[in-house]
Amino acid sequence: MAYPDDYRTITIERRGAADWLTLNRPDSLNAITATMVGELADYFGRLVHDRTTRVVVMRGAGRAFCAGLDIRDRSESGHDSVPFAGGYGFQGYLADVYVRMRRCPQPIVSLIQGAACGGGFSFVLASDIRIAGESARMNAAYIKLGLTACDMGCSYFLPRLVGTSVASELMLTGRFIHAQRALATGLVSEVVPDADLEAAGERLVEELLAASPMGLRMTKEGINLAIDAPSLEAAMAIENRNQLMTAASPDFQEGMQAFLEKRRPNYAGG
Repeated sequence: MAYPDDYRTITIERRGAADWLTLNRPDSLNAITATMVGELADYFGRLVHDRTTRVVVMRGAGRAFCAGLDIRDRSESGHDSVPFAGGYGFQGYLADVYVRMRRCPQPIVSLIQGAACGGGFSFVLASDIRIAGESARMNAAYIKLGLTACDMGCSYFLPRLVGTSVASELMLTGRFIHAQRALATGLVSEVVPDADLEAAGERLVEELLAASPMGLRMTKEGINLAIDAPSLEAAMAIENRNQLMTAASPDFQEGMQAFLEKRRPNYAGG
């Protein structure tokens, strides 16, 4: 699927079946503006119907991932006048981006260097896999501004990733969590030197693309549904449904044959 070439605050680089999305306001540490919100909402909204993009890599240009909301832009552009998201104005407009990130069928890999604060931290949390550079430092900055830290999905994502105690500590204080502690608590799956982030992302993308297209999409869906499943039986009902659907695909037969022949599968994309 072709995407607009006039995005001003993000860039989309196509590498095979993966999109590399870069937040591209390096002079302001990729802080979030109303323009960026609109472009991210457009991009992630389109992914729902995009069968050619199978993985998304999200990163920030320059020395930071995303420093959070651009306070200066907020005061100058009048965000509260944004007429979106069920009457919640800019609050709902930005919140919808994280919903779209979780709703899109493609796994999202975040490569984090430098600061990921507030809304930028929530971009990290809303991703499926997180790799941190050694310089990564993340926090729920909202509470530092006189707000609650329960914002942009943070109260949903963070306890599920690190547990209630660590999440409460980070959210009630606004403390930064650095790369090594993020690894120890399970917030990220890998820490590498900043210079190796792109290579680490490329290796992961290659592994993700080794799965069948339907298997990859339905595994993301299954994980997200299981996280909120009310019972083991409910989670297994989703598993059973997804396995029956993927087993009916020609890609299952190809996967089985490739396994027996000890070769890489050549999936048709069913």
